[in-house]
Amino acid sequence: MREEKSNNPSLVKIKSKKNKWLWPSIYVGFSLLFVGMIWGYNAFVSPESDVADSGLVINPNGEEAKVPVTAQAENMKFPFDEAMLDQMTILQDFYDTEASEESQENSLLVFNQTYETNSGVSISIEGQPFEVVSAMSGTVKEVNLDPFIGDEIIVEHENGYLTVYRSVTEILVKTGDVVKQGQAMATSTENEFNPTAGIHLQFEVFDDKGEVMNPRTYLAF
Repeated sequence: MREEKSNNPSLVKIKSKKNKWLWPSIYVGFSLLFVGMIWGYNAFVSPESDVADSGLVINPNGEEAKVPVTAQAENMKFPFDEAMLDQMTILQDFYDTEASEESQENSLLVFNQTYETNSGVSISIEGQPFEVVSAMSGTVKEVNLDPFIGDEIIVEHENGYLTVYRSVTEILVKTGDVVKQGQAMATSTENEFNPTAGIHLQFEVFDDKGEVMNPRTYLAF
């Protein structure tokens, strides 16, 4: 007996076309869904990642506070080993126009019968040489050799301040060196300009505008 053939050839073609495109359509659909999920995740995460990488913080209003997360101000420390603080003496004080008469008198430097006001503090530790250290981290701006007023080191700090260490010897740093807070830089000595002080350190502070400041403002001398 002969098998009967379909009387509707067009129906066979339609079924064949449907079977041909079914799985590719499913594959494309899943691919688009997957790509959409990845794009949405990146769009959600990227802003937070950018903020973290830039070191910025977001304030409650959703705006950049423009403050580095790791920023931390460094407080000035003594230009010598703090363990010797009890042996330290201020020989000549910073000249302050608003200070007491006694303090002003103690801030006058005498040379060849002339008086000059002290622009820093003259530090002695029992009249003996002591290690001079950087009061803050910074970069050595200048190293000046002057036997009359005393060799000096000038350090520039990140906040624009300058610290000056004068009447030193055995200098361990040079111009351009980066120094850390507390790093040894030299040894205190005497000089010709202020011979009555003997072995001491002349320590001065200048703000970011170049104005001389009283070191006592920053340190508990």
